[in-house]
Amino acid sequence: MKMALVSLVTIFVVASFATFAYASDPSPLQDFCVAVNDTEAFVFVNGKICKNPNMVVAEDFLFRGLNKPGNTSNPLGSRVTPVNVNQLPGLNTLGISVVRIDYAPKGLNPPHTHPRATEILILLKGRLYVGFVTSNPADPALKNKLFTKYLHPGDVFVFPQGLIHFQFNVGKTNAVAFAGLSSQNPGVITIANAVFGSNPPINPDVLTKAFQVEKDVIDYLQAQFWWNID
Repeated sequence: MKMALVSLVTIFVVASFATFAYASDPSPLQDFCVAVNDTEAFVFVNGKICKNPNMVVAEDFLFRGLNKPGNTSNPLGSRVTPVNVNQLPGLNTLGISVVRIDYAPKGLNPPHTHPRATEILILLKGRLYVGFVTSNPADPALKNKLFTKYLHPGDVFVFPQGLIHFQFNVGKTNAVAFAGLSSQNPGVITIANAVFGSNPPINPDVLTKAFQVEKDVIDYLQAQFWWNID
């Protein structure tokens, strides 16, 4: 019960922080625009079309279950439980979403980006090593800069929109974090999955040249199964 209450408070805190961030989504032109399921839409638009306001109900603005731990039984030892417009249609046009992230000991949320959102993360339980890497500097003699911190319960860290970032559980117990994102549909690009697990695969000659390694290394990496923890 205590854990559920703290989790609920955390969601509200994270959501409050996220509302102050610049949202990449267009501003709403009406009170709300509850999303219609894509399978029921006759046209496709940038975002989702609106449900008839006369058909909107309170359940369109409700999601239950973020008090429940995600299943971290996978090679990465982490699980992201998203609440974006695909799970909560009332978020459509509101420029905000939230996720719960569970980490087993040594669990990793691997390097990834959110192309449409800034992320603000608050650690509820455990100890995390987190960081992000800047975009390519204007001076080619310089390297991308890494910003990292060790987080403890109650700490807040922000990951700027589009930058590669990660979280790693350095503690001996499970860790739990919540994050607000400044988009109804922030998107996720997991770097390893995109580079080595695309379908169809990227030509190995491209990756061999890009990473300056032998082709058998690329062949090995492309042969792996790349987990999606979302």
